Amino acid sequence: MVIVGGAFEVEPGQRGEFLAGFLDPMRRSRAEPGCLEYTVSADPLDPGRVVLFERWADQESLDAHLQAQREAPRSSGPGVAPKSVTITVYDVSGERPLAG
Repeated sequence: MVIVGGAFEVEPGQRGEFLAGFLDPMRRSRAEPGCLEYTVSADPLDPGRVVLFERWADQESLDAHLQAQREAPRSSGPGVAPKSVTITVYDVSGERPLAG
């Protein structure tokens, strides 16, 4: 499994527009083979921060997704440019439920 986590910094007044630009790309990504989770959401404590969380079955699925993103028309993403972007890929060797 591969996890992609990140954050976008945007102008607080533009966050809604930034998030709205991700609706169609999120739908498409979630329909891709190997996509287990793909979410872009507002940070409830920081009005200028948007969080990215993705889970992919394997690196090959993530690679296919990234290739599809490179080939997608520019109008298919957010219309607001972020001030900064930080994205990290994590290779996961195992998983387990959180014990209470």
